[in-house]
Amino acid sequence: MQGYGQFCPVAKATELLGERWTPLIVRELLCDEQSFNSLRKGVPLMSPSLLSSRLKTLQAAGVVSRAKTDRGVVYSLTDAGEELRPIIETLGVWGQRWARSDLGKQDLDPSLLMWDMHRNLDTSYFGDERKVLRFEFVDYPAKMRLWWLVITDGNVDICLKDPGHEVDLMVQVGLKTMTQIWLGDQTYSNARREKLLRVSGDSALKKSIGSWLGCSTLAEIKSAR
Repeated sequence: MQGYGQFCPVAKATELLGERWTPLIVRELLCDEQSFNSLRKGVPLMSPSLLSSRLKTLQAAGVVSRAKTDRGVVYSLTDAGEELRPIIETLGVWGQRWARSDLGKQDLDPSLLMWDMHRNLDTSYFGDERKVLRFEFVDYPAKMRLWWLVITDGNVDICLKDPGHEVDLMVQVGLKTMTQIWLGDQTYSNARREKLLRVSGDSALKKSIGSWLGCSTLAEIKSAR
């Protein structure tokens, strides 16, 4: 981005961090080190070329490091990047309080929602046996309508194609309703009572869905409006 022409540290920090998508890349890396493809899942509407460019800028600034491992190339935050944690977390809290979305179509993204849910899912509820969860966003086009979460030994994989295993739990819900539940604007019990959310399959998992699936880490932040 074009510089502000000011020596002010706020201006200099904003020149680096204020570019489109950059705060979201930092948000993703605050979760853990990530491969390039994993980062893309956290910012699915960002082009690969732009993501590559932003990562190079953050590397040059000493905010992000790039390393080759036995799992391939991974990106992680440096000490300078880690210092951004309270800033990004506070920005999220402020956004949940003061910039809460009305969730128009432009705000809804099943891939981002499933990615966020998969990494926050409490795997302790599933024991040692493989469990398969199928989500159907009933109001979404066929290509992105069905999603599977496969839990094995505490690991959660996302599938957009049928993994071929027996499904233990099926969730049918509108994308907006599921996003509202995830953000804390709707509850599981109310959505089921109003028949906006249908859950079938394993009775124990069905009963405890609000516990193992839960909500966004910001869901408890109430709107100031």
